[in-house]
This record gives sequence, structure tokens and C-alpha cells, in this order.
Amino acid sequence: MARSAEIEAFVSRYSDEIAAQLRHARAELRRLIPNGYELVYESHNALIFAFGPTPKASELVISVAGYPKWVTLLFAKGTALEDPRGLLEGSGPAIRSVRLVPFEALKSQPVQALIKRALAAQAATFKRAPPLTTVVKAISAKQRPRRPE
Repeated sequence: MARSAEIEAFVSRYSDEIAAQLRHARAELRRLIPNGYELVYESHNALIFAFGPTPKASELVISVAGYPKWVTLLFAKGTALEDPRGLLEGSGPAIRSVRLVPFEALKSQPVQALIKRALAAQAATFKRAPPLTTVVKAISAKQRPRRPE
């Protein structure tokens, strides 16, 4: 189990603006995902809050990542998501993302629709999961600066 003070210490390494955006995006996903697992990765490049129905990284559905200048939503099976507005970016085999610039894009109908579609694909699995549990999975020893240089 993760302590909220530990997570707040991770978030507070960012500028006030990005920290507030990270907190807001995380709270929004936690509101939409009452069951399952929130896996926290304090990685080399970003602070990531990843959500899935089990604690397995291979079963993650959606994540929010904080970078020095922006916050990004990541969709683990983004290549399979219907994206009529062409918002999803990326060229890898599975993951697609939406950079939340401006941050208000999080509340836009097209981004909310992407989030709902991603979660709906795993709705039955999430329903069987326990109440949302937060687990700090990894803390990278070497990290890039969390504030713009």
C-alpha cells in the first residue's frame, strides 16, 4: 500500500502548475475507476499513475503521466481504440497518448469519450476487482529533473 505522503512527495517535485494538473487528472481517473489497482511508477522520465483491473502491468488500461512541461494520458491498448477525432498520438505497437495541452482538454467531450471507451473495454474485469488499491511499483534511482530547465 502506498502512503499518500509518499505520493505527494513525488508530485511536489513538479512546478505548482504541473503538480496541480497531475493531482486533478489522477483524481478524475480515481473517480472513474472505483475498483482495481493504481500502480505508481516514479520512473526515469515521468511520474506515472497507471490503472488496471489487476496489479499486473500487462493488464493496465489507462495512465496519467507527469512530465516537466505537461501531463499526458496514456492508453495501453490505444491502437484498438476508436478515435474519430484523431486525438491519439504515437506509433508503437499498442500504446497511444493524448498530451493534455491545454490541460482543460481533459474535460473535453472527445477526451472523455476516449477514456470511457478504454474503460468500457475492461468493464467486466474492473467490476470483479477489489476497491481501488494504490501500489508504488517502482522508484527509479536516476531521474530526470521534474521541473523545466
